[in-house]
Amino acid sequence: MNVRAAAANVLFQVVDKGHSLSNALPAAQQQVKPRDQALLQEICYGALRYLPRLESIANELMDKPLKGKQRVFHHLILVGIYQLSFMRIPAHAAVGETVEGTKTLKGPRLRGLINAVLRNYQRNQEELDAMAISHNAGKYGHPSWLLKLLQESYPQQWESIVEANNNKAPMWLRVNHKHHTRDQYLELLKSENIDSTAHSEAKDALKLASPCDVTKLPGFDKGWVSVQDAAAQLSLNYLTPKDGELILDCCAAPGGKTAHILERTQGSQVVAIDCDESRLKRVHDNLQRLNLKAEVICGDARNPQDWWQGEQFDRILLDAPCSATGVIRRHPDIKWLRRGEDIAALAELQSEILDAMWQQLKPGGTLVYATCSITPQENKEQVKAFLARTQDAQLEGSDAKNPGRQILPGEEDMDGFYYAILHKNA
Repeated sequence: MNVRAAAANVLFQVVDKGHSLSNALPAAQQQVKPRDQALLQEICYGALRYLPRLESIANELMDKPLKGKQRVFHHLILVGIYQLSFMRIPAHAAVGETVEGTKTLKGPRLRGLINAVLRNYQRNQEELDAMAISHNAGKYGHPSWLLKLLQESYPQQWESIVEANNNKAPMWLRVNHKHHTRDQYLELLKSENIDSTAHSEAKDALKLASPCDVTKLPGFDKGWVSVQDAAAQLSLNYLTPKDGELILDCCAAPGGKTAHILERTQGSQVVAIDCDESRLKRVHDNLQRLNLKAEVICGDARNPQDWWQGEQFDRILLDAPCSATGVIRRHPDIKWLRRGEDIAALAELQSEILDAMWQQLKPGGTLVYATCSITPQENKEQVKAFLARTQDAQLEGSDAKNPGRQILPGEEDMDGFYYAILHKNA
């Protein structure tokens, strides 16, 4: 399949149909040549990062919008504009291949329109680019509700958050402590001419100077290393699991944190639960590659009585369902799939899960509440409300007026993440 046509299809699925990029892109990658898969990913991610800017330019260049069955060709135009504006592909190739995509999409009558729009953009690019960033959506590449939330919640940092969200995320590795220390694996990478640096806090984290295919990583197939952001790896620092404990990883898919607990403990019994059967397949796959064992359960965290009749847990890691506003740089579609009204609904769900999980924790036990969100409603306000209604809960390691730790996107090149340590009084 023509790569530009495939990219237009992905954008159509995400922007118009509301499908996630993580579902739409892999399906499209199967339809193009292996050598073109990286290019397809680059176009899709980039176009979604700068969607309002591209939309402004396209709308300015067309007399009337493309509607109905022709909407996919609107996205083909966005694909062409993105290449001309942000990629190093020669202009004649970008235009020619994009116009050629009309054949794959069965729209030859629109060939002339798309060619004319892209040529017009080339002729007037400087003026059109200036127009496209004259409004906040185009300038910052975020929907207005999210931009307002960031400005109100982080008046000093919102611009750096936006900038981090619009940049490509680095590739972080988690070294499997059962095979190598971090320093030992760093030397293995050096021997393969792969540059990396260690994280200051996450004890198993290495950041690659530039991303690479996992097959090039020493021992990846043997379970020596996994791909996981450093912020997510910090869950181990806060959970502090001990050998031989009964530990629950709640909302565990895709299983990175489950595996990390098992890599760092001996004789612990780890239970991983998630409500999404399809996502649990990735938990099984990860555990198999790493040669680790956990009890994996599909169930609703709000109703633990339906899936757990065992003892209360020594430790619970609750990585709650959230808006994922801390991982936009890895999932730019979040900006266009999420809505402002989603935050309150998610906060309510988090509250229900938190209360249910607290009942599964032993007196004297530790629960770590975590999200990959940066909205206060899902994080510090959530924990404040929980502490106010839960008499036997005690916050550890932070101030009750500003509970937990909020990591912002780009902080030491990490994703946005939140952690709060809650101790259950005996």
